[in-house]
Parts: sequence; C-alpha cells; structure tokens
Amino acid sequence: MLDVGRVVKPHGLRGEVVVELTTNRVERIEPGTVLASDRGDLHIVRSSPHLGRWIVVFEGVETREDADALRNVVLRAEPLDDADVLWVHELIGSDVADPDGNVLGRVESVQANPASDLLVLESGGLIPLTFLVERQPGRVVVDVPAGLLD
Repeated sequence: MLDVGRVVKPHGLRGEVVVELTTNRVERIEPGTVLASDRGDLHIVRSSPHLGRWIVVFEGVETREDADALRNVVLRAEPLDDADVLWVHELIGSDVADPDGNVLGRVESVQANPASDLLVLESGGLIPLTFLVERQPGRVVVDVPAGLLD
C-alpha cells in the first residue's frame, strides 16, 4: 500500500475533513473510493478541492468529533497500474547504471525538487530524473554529464 495523503483536521460541524494529498493523482479521492488507514477502511462519499487541499466526507463520519478522531491519519491505497508512469516505490532499491552498463549506485529514495525530482543514491549522490533514459524492473539507466557524481 502506498501513502496517498493524510487527514489534516476537521472542517465544519458535519464530519467533513481536510485532506492533504501526497500524490498528484486526484482520482485517489473520488467518491466511491476506499482508502486504507490505521483506523480501518475509509469509504469516500464526497470530495471537493479547497485551497490546495481537499474537503472529504467519509462514510460513517458524521460529527466534528468523528472527524477530529481522524486528525493526522495517513491514507493509503494500492499502486495504480500505469506502465507509462515512473512510480517512486518502483525506483527505490533499483540499481543505477550509465549507458555503458557501469553501475553508479542504488536508489535510496526520491527527493521532490521543483526543477526535476532527484534520485538519491545510497552514496549520497543526486541524479535529476531528467537524465533517466531507460528503466527495467530493478534497474534504471541514466545518461549524466561528466562530473555530476564526482
């Protein structure tokens, strides 16, 4: 399961909550969607954008007290099946190689960056995703400028 957002706080008196997404895939909070959490499954009844976040109504959450009990709850969902998209969970742990096959390291994490997200290598090296030229399960190939990882 992937973290897709978290409940920030209650909104109003009728059980609505403010949700901050950690994904750009807004279909994650469409009505009818079921999200997993440490409090059990949460069924979305209604959602609407609000000041860069979302106002969400979950089934069975009817009062401000019910909503307040969900404060800071992390929302999770199964990975989406989209072969044309790079998924962070698939990049982490991948070996990184140059076009000649030389292994440059292993991806420890992916760091958000306004210009281009960065592959963070176990060695501490940073490689902008713009240099990624090929991906295979457990391996990515990058064509980085000379000196980038020195």
